[in-house]
Amino acid sequence: VQLQASGGGLVQAGGSLRLSCAASGRTLNVGWFRQAPGKERDFVAAIAWNGAWSAYADSVKGRFTISRDNAKNTVYLQMTSAKPEDTAVYYCASDSRPRSLRIRIADYDYWGQGTQVTVSS
Repeated sequence: VQLQASGGGLVQAGGSLRLSCAASGRTLNVGWFRQAPGKERDFVAAIAWNGAWSAYADSVKGRFTISRDNAKNTVYLQMTSAKPEDTAVYYCASDSRPRSLRIRIADYDYWGQGTQVTVSS
């Protein structure tokens, strides 16, 4: 499976942005991760293959929403109430195994190329 993340850009603090992760085929669980300059890549959100379950990092809970449209093989990350600390390169990733949601980088097998999100204060 090939993944392509898009939708990044520059947004003011308090603003909104929607990221998309388009897959070349059907995906199971999909996660979003982000990496700020000089920091490790961190978990942001994940969604089950059927959209029935989702998980969020505490730092984005209540502000970000993950969703998916399996007819389009696309997963979305809606960002609202953006903060400067949300500035990072955002990556989507797919788990190749049918299992419960995971938040570890090592549990995801396929990765997109990343899209830059910059939140200005």
